[in-house]
Amino acid sequence: MLDVEVGGLGMNSAMDDMNLIQQAQRHHLVVRELGEEIDLEIGPGDDDPSFSNTPLIGVPSREPSAEEQDDSKHMVMVSQLPSDDQDMSKTQPVKRKKKVVKRWREEWADTYKWAFVDVKEGTARIFCSVCREYGRKHRRNPYGNEGSRNMQMSALEEHNNSLLHKEALRLQMASKDKIIADKPIYVKALMSKTAGSIVEAALKRDPHEVEFVQSVQEVVHALERVIAKNSHYVNIMERLLEPERMILFRVPWVDDRGETHVNRGFRVQFNQALGPCRGGIRFHPSMNLSIAKFLGFEQTLKNALSPYKIGGAAGGSDFDPKGKSDNEVMRFCQSFMNELYRYLGPDKDLPSEEMGVGTREMGYLFGQYRRLAGHYQGSFTGPRIFWSGSSLRTEATGYGLVFFAQLILADMNKELKGLRCVVSGSGKIAMHVLEKLIAYGALPITVSDSKGYLVDEDGFDYMKISFLRDIKAQQRSLRDYSKTYARSKYYDEAKPWNERCDVAFPCASQNEIDQADAINLVNSGCRIVVEGSNMSCTPEAVDVLRKANVLIAPAMAAGAGGVVAGELELNHECNSMNWSPEDFESKLQEAMKQTYQRALKAATDFGYQKESPEALEHGAVISAFLTVAQAMTDQGCV
Repeated sequence: MLDVEVGGLGMNSAMDDMNLIQQAQRHHLVVRELGEEIDLEIGPGDDDPSFSNTPLIGVPSREPSAEEQDDSKHMVMVSQLPSDDQDMSKTQPVKRKKKVVKRWREEWADTYKWAFVDVKEGTARIFCSVCREYGRKHRRNPYGNEGSRNMQMSALEEHNNSLLHKEALRLQMASKDKIIADKPIYVKALMSKTAGSIVEAALKRDPHEVEFVQSVQEVVHALERVIAKNSHYVNIMERLLEPERMILFRVPWVDDRGETHVNRGFRVQFNQALGPCRGGIRFHPSMNLSIAKFLGFEQTLKNALSPYKIGGAAGGSDFDPKGKSDNEVMRFCQSFMNELYRYLGPDKDLPSEEMGVGTREMGYLFGQYRRLAGHYQGSFTGPRIFWSGSSLRTEATGYGLVFFAQLILADMNKELKGLRCVVSGSGKIAMHVLEKLIAYGALPITVSDSKGYLVDEDGFDYMKISFLRDIKAQQRSLRDYSKTYARSKYYDEAKPWNERCDVAFPCASQNEIDQADAINLVNSGCRIVVEGSNMSCTPEAVDVLRKANVLIAPAMAAGAGGVVAGELELNHECNSMNWSPEDFESKLQEAMKQTYQRALKAATDFGYQKESPEALEHGAVISAFLTVAQAMTDQGCV
């Protein structure tokens, strides 16, 4: 069942949750080792009238703090179930009991269908497959209401004391295997029933593709006013949301020890109405079809918003290049291209670099493509290796983000000089964002990796950036930076969003800013978030930032620098001459300015105020969608 949240973030919601948890601590539930019955021992406070009158509906979901988690663990004691021939305990309790007949012999054999374990912000949680939540009251109990005192328990205790939760916890402790399951999908409330029907159709067709459904929701939410004016666009959206071609294939490869491994390869050619596809290839263990579709969908709109008429695609593999030798990466890339090459070409689809794919990987991929295709037409859009290309291809996306931030600030009669900036990630995009921020006189203070983040209160300079690059090239931890620069500090298992800042540049991965991070950003004084990674913010985080009037520059517009550079690279005139850095930056700045102006114009055309926090986000989607929709209409139902 999907969780539908309507309304805003209330000021008293945190206090309400705390009150519920404090009241829940008055109740103590002990599950004894009984053969056929469960004893529910009711502790002091069960007849408190204020407790029974506490409303359970309308409490927003919130992740319990570490202290609250410890409290909830003390409330529940779970014992291993005995064998059938074990005698039932005869101990008579002092407190009054409620006998509950167990029905788990047949039903709990399928408990894995009813509960799953997933990691939420680094902590293992038990989620109910019924309500898709943890720490909340069930929407429906598959075993009935046995053991449930709905009107006398807090929402948190109701969930923790359910038979379902206990059995899932017991199985988790007994099992050595990790339970793989789907993540809950956050569904936004839409004003229009027509727009809502589009999201419902996507949910019905792809209920387990969380990232793709989230991307669809954000786009449809931005297009509500467009769809309300012209119902014809509903049919266009139905076609647009189904990719033209999805390629899923096996990628076998052999490591340096001679052992065989198998990974899964993806390529989603989402839409070619505007021209041949362009889009990244991502090598990361989390890669799946949902992420490939979400990236392809975002790339389609990003390309449509750019000055160039090209289609969108995305793909990759769940292969992890970290820790692999050059020969292992080469063998994997060659195996990957053995299947994919037949779908690529200058007039079909040209891939570009993405997370986990850099100079080395692109070189191996292109070499195998050239060998299999038997010709040297075009090149993949990547950094210049041994074939021709623009001189600043790798810098384009990062520089473009900073140019876009400067355009936003210019409209506010401000500039980047002197502003504190937090940057997440430490890859190609993040490093080039740091470079250009320093050039504009800003003070970038953070970078991050998968283990935590590094903060330097003195700010980074060119020498420090060079040192960071050396650390990353040697695959060392960012923690080593603080050994050289004493004023810096590395925080384990943390994000940089609680650092005081004026502008934030999330450049790591999708959904890296959640609701708690958004609140930290607001409290830290952040006024602008420039997305370097696709869909950097969760829907809950977007709601928080908008209500605090924090302006979000979507990756669809702000990240268009890579698209611009890729097309300049493929342009024959560009390839036949040597561009100076100044010429290239000039063209990049002009392209980013056009993208910014198109987004703002589309927003104002549909009634959004230029100063409103959602203007850029909605305007970018509207402008891109109208471009694609016009091409799809002209070409008929294909």
